[in-house]
Amino acid sequence: MSALTSLSALDQLKALAQDTRYELIRHLAGGERCVCDLEALLNLPQSKVSYHLGILRDAGLVTAEQRGKNMYYSLCRPALYRLGGALLTDLLPDSRALTHQVKSVC
Repeated sequence: MSALTSLSALDQLKALAQDTRYELIRHLAGGERCVCDLEALLNLPQSKVSYHLGILRDAGLVTAEQRGKNMYYSLCRPALYRLGGALLTDLLPDSRALTHQVKSVC
């Protein structure tokens, strides 16, 4: 899956639904971090951290930049904002339904 592929809100939520990936996002919310920093924060080996970061990158939620031998990751904040908006739009497509019911169930 490439960053150019249009992902649904559900696809991105699935990427966030795993505990390790959610923790990675929380750490990256504080700013850009090197994989080695994330390894230490999560107490996980580099291979596992990189695997989960790859899933988040494929989902378009983080960006990566190589500097020398190290890879640095940061949040793709616009993607997270769009995800929030898409989630609300998917769940609440008609705002009138929130305040007005034409026909009651009971």
